[in-house]
Amino acid sequence: MSFSSILQFILGVITGLILLLASGTAAGYYFLSRMVVIPERPVYSEERPTASPPATDPETDNGPEPETAAESLEPESPTEELEPGAYRATVTWPDGLSLRSEPNGESESISGLAYDQEIIILKTSEDGNWEQVRLPNSDRTGWVRAGNSQAIED
Repeated sequence: MSFSSILQFILGVITGLILLLASGTAAGYYFLSRMVVIPERPVYSEERPTASPPATDPETDNGPEPETAAESLEPESPTEELEPGAYRATVTWPDGLSLRSEPNGESESISGLAYDQEIIILKTSEDGNWEQVRLPNSDRTGWVRAGNSQAIED
């Protein structure tokens, strides 16, 4: 063997190791950067709108209709009367909460509550781990884990 063939062999091994190291680093960077991206918040079927608003023709749409004096004095939504001991709160858990049929983690999930959604807290379970809640302007009630809501100051 000549000196030049030994040198070619050594340079080939070094070049192969550099290419292997570079491709491994690029693949690791790609996969690790994909793992740190926070996925989008899921949209539950209860949160999806059931009907889309009617489409308006831009040529015939003259803007909003003017309000009369009587309409402008009425509040947008009446304040709902609360049961004795109940209070309004908002969901503080960033991923939202599951509304359950019974005060335990194994019970059926009947709905989802979004972050910052308003709820009405009716009572707390005897062990203090669950709160019975009702959705405003509805009769839907259920249980959520205690400590994941904050009272609203009226």
